[in-house]
Amino acid sequence: MKALVIDTETTGLDAPEVVEVAWVWVGIDGMLVAPGGKVSRFLPSKPILLGAMATHHIMDEDLADCPPSASFRLPDGVVYLIGHNVDFDWTAIGKPDVKRIDTLAMARSLWPDADSHSLGAMLYLVDRDNARVALQREHSAWVDVVNCITLLQHIARRCGPFSNFEALWLLSEEMRVPTRFTFGKHKGMAMADVPADYKRWLMKQPDVDPYLMKALRGR
Repeated sequence: MKALVIDTETTGLDAPEVVEVAWVWVGIDGMLVAPGGKVSRFLPSKPILLGAMATHHIMDEDLADCPPSASFRLPDGVVYLIGHNVDFDWTAIGKPDVKRIDTLAMARSLWPDADSHSLGAMLYLVDRDNARVALQREHSAWVDVVNCITLLQHIARRCGPFSNFEALWLLSEEMRVPTRFTFGKHKGMAMADVPADYKRWLMKQPDVDPYLMKALRGR
């Protein structure tokens, strides 16, 4: 079963549309299956927000001759989609029917005391000698895919060995259920220590992340 590491650059955080997508096939050891991979740019139906532009440095005028964002499709045969905060990329490409492996959630679970779990911060944690060079063009979709593969390799070495991607996905699913709050006034607090009345209030809110809901309910 095939697994793809993916990264997207988008119009912004609100209803994101892709402006750049990079992906690479990977094997269960986190190594490239084949040389190359693919990076493509797309024309969104709305302007790129300034905050997003300041992050990835892609401007609207760079995309005038690109195909529309809505035309992006994953290559055939993808079963597992891997990314750092993979749900954002999955949403931006239209929420295809695939299993998602999230290196961000796994990093938070494996290194809970790190002050940041961004892809760049994790590279400095697991590959300090090479991180500065590797991150020189951070937020290029292609560079972020390559760096995500590096992080994936370290995760696999720490948690593995894995015989197949299904086992890695199941571990990702377990690790996606947070043990600590990652936002709000209780950020950093162990889930077990968050006041019960706050948990009950949060569970009644619309659109609560399903993994957070599992944690609020006691996994």
